[in-house]
Order: sequence, then C-alpha cells, then structure tokens
Amino acid sequence: MKRLFRYFLVFALLVCGAVAVFAQSVKTHKVKKGETIYGIAHSNGLTEAELRKANPGMERDDYVLKKGDKIIIPVASASATVTQPLRADDVRNRTIRMGVMLPLHDINGDGRRMVEYYRGLLMACDSLRHEGISVDVFAWNTPDDGNISQVLAKPEAAQCDVIFGPLYSKQMEALSAFCQQHGIMLVIPFSITAPQLATNSHIFQVYQAPDGLNATTSRRFAEWFQGAHPVIVDCDDPNSTKGAFTTALRQQLESRSIGYNLTSLKSANASFASAFSTMRPNVVVLNSARQDDMKVLFVKLKDLLEAQPDVKVSVFGYTEWLSMGDANVANFHKYDTFIPSPFYAGMSPILFKNLAAKYRANFHREMISFVPPLAATGFDHALFFLRGLHKYGATFDGAAGRFGYQPIQTPLKFEHLQGGGYQNRAYMFVHYKKDGQIETVNY
Repeated sequence: MKRLFRYFLVFALLVCGAVAVFAQSVKTHKVKKGETIYGIAHSNGLTEAELRKANPGMERDDYVLKKGDKIIIPVASASATVTQPLRADDVRNRTIRMGVMLPLHDINGDGRRMVEYYRGLLMACDSLRHEGISVDVFAWNTPDDGNISQVLAKPEAAQCDVIFGPLYSKQMEALSAFCQQHGIMLVIPFSITAPQLATNSHIFQVYQAPDGLNATTSRRFAEWFQGAHPVIVDCDDPNSTKGAFTTALRQQLESRSIGYNLTSLKSANASFASAFSTMRPNVVVLNSARQDDMKVLFVKLKDLLEAQPDVKVSVFGYTEWLSMGDANVANFHKYDTFIPSPFYAGMSPILFKNLAAKYRANFHREMISFVPPLAATGFDHALFFLRGLHKYGATFDGAAGRFGYQPIQTPLKFEHLQGGGYQNRAYMFVHYKKDGQIETVNY
C-alpha cells in the first residue's frame, strides 16, 4: 500500500526555448462552426492570451465564441522579433513534473474516489500532449494510516513542479513544509484543514470553507436579487446545518436595509402565504438542505400558487441539492431555482459527455456516481495548473484571465492571501429556468 506508483506519460519534448515580443499588424477572421479560441490562436501562431488581448471583450470570463463572429488576428512582423532566452531549468522550457499524493487504493471509498480523480488528472495530461505540453507523472499512495514522510524522502518527490494532495489534514504540515523548502506548487483539491495556507505562498487551495462561502453567497444573493422580496423559511430543526447561512443572509439584508419576511414549513397555508409579496417577485430561502424538507417546501409553494397564481416565486437552494437533481429537476424548473455552487457538471454538456466516453474507453468502466464527478474534477484541475505552469512557470498565480480556460465542471479563480498562499474564489449560480433550460451565471 505504501509502494510508489510511477506513471510516465512519454510525450514529445518541448522545442521552444525563447519568449518572443512582436510588433503587430492585424487581419480579421470569421468564426466557423466548431472552432475554438485555442484552435484559432494555435493555427495563427498565437497564444490564447495574445488573441484575447487583440479582441476587446474576449478576455472576460463569461465570453463565448460564436459561429459568424468576426475577430481580429494579430500578425507578427518578423523583423521586430526580440527574444529572451529561458533558463534550461525553467519549467516553461522542459517537461513538467507532476506529483500526486493521495490515497490510491481499492480498500475503501476514499481510495476508490481518489483513483477516479487521479484518472482525471491523467486524462488531462493526455489532452495537453496535443497542445505540445509534456508531463511526467509521479503518483504515490498516501492512505490515512500511511507515513507521508516516507514518501517525501523519495528523490523524485523533491523534483516535482506541482503536487496534488493531500486528502487528510494530518498530512498537511509535513507536505506544506516540504513544498515550501523545495519551491513546489501544492494544490489541495478537497476539503481539509490547512492553516498553512495563511503563511505558505506555494499553496493553492481549491476548496472554499463554509464560513467564507456563507459570506460570499449572502452578499451575491443581495446583489443578484435586487428588487426582490426575500422569504426565509424555517425548517424547525435546531440542528440544521444551514442556519449559519440564513443568519449571514439576514445580516447582509439588514445591512443593506432590504426587508424580508420569515415563515415556517409548519405554518398553516394562510400564514405561510402572508409572508409573500404580491407586488414584487419573491425569492424563497429554506434553512435546510435535506430532501425531505425541500419536498415539503415545494408542496407548500404548489398550494400557494394554486390559491394565488399571480404571486411570483423563485427558490434559492444549496449545492447539496445538485445531488438530488434527478428526482427534483421538474420542481427546480417549475420554481425557477437558483443553486449556488463552485462546480456544475452541466456547464459544458458536450465536453462532459466526451470526457465520460473517453473515461469509459480508457478504463472500461463508468465514472463513480458521485457529486461532483471526480474524474472531471481531476481533469479540470490538471488542465488549469499544468497550462498555467507551461505558460507562466513558477510565477503562475491562478488569477482570472491568465489564459483561455473552458472548464468542464469546475471554474477556478484564485486570490492571493496576504502573506500566504492562494484561495479559490470561483463561484456560480446554477439556474433552472422555467422554460426547461439550465444556465450558469455570476462566476
């Protein structure tokens, strides 16, 4: 269980060894069906960032390339080329060395889920090969009862440019110190306690802690639903895990002098209805993520709208509701539901479908039924960080707009914590529209 898993993906070595600066003229290009920003840039000898910079608006995170768009293609003047040689040991000039330190075994759920995440990392490496990005992968099994110090003693560990892991909080101290000592980027993919984030500038934490998310979500709620009438519905359970969110939301609304009403799942229909405005659209927030409570809410809303069909209602839910979507999708659409989440597998349905097919072909099995799908999570993480290292080297900071990034399910946007590492702040609302469409907004 403690043996080293080494997986080498043998790619063509990178051949570019200089950064070029060009004087530019321009030409135009009409976008054809199926073309991508990366493909257009690559076919014209440009990086995505260069193409985006030449086209106002294309650098926005929400930009979508459409068939028929006319875009500007900068044309380099060879006579104006100035080269700046890269050092031979610069990661931009050689194969990237990626380490994985996670429980990679078939003993329990942790191991099986992390194996799937690891497979997503490998699939991203294979995709990057087609972009000319070469990656060597070193993977170590680091189970809950394992000694990570033994893994860190391996000579290959100190040679990594980036390490994905750990899964367990008790392994953080040793791994954080190791990465700081050797100048290695450490990507923490999942929800563990990592106080080292406050002091170690090499750490990138993808997971966002509940306290921070509650503050962010309540603020964005107040911004997004300006002019609406909030209705907060109590589930009458003192042990509800969502009371902290509705408390933060009430504080945010009160700080902005936004009025709201309170009601309860146990209220009689007449009392429940009195909490709703007939003049403004209502946004309903239940202080529970449990499916049973959600079903009761939908029944009460059904009764309300049958009695008062002119009342306008939207529902604001929780990330956990995404795992209940199959059974509740009709109600999500009926009640114009917004679900806050840092991920959504339907962001790019075609890309997700293609990834699932490749996973099936490569590993002869379906992805584990888990929310979020972990192979897609690993794919997005590896694509983001390996592209970042390839383009920016050790200076990559994960901020928005650093390169064209079309996530399958997990948008990433990091902010630097003063004196410490980098925290992911990417966020979206998954909106189940009344017309049966689903959109993602505000990320």
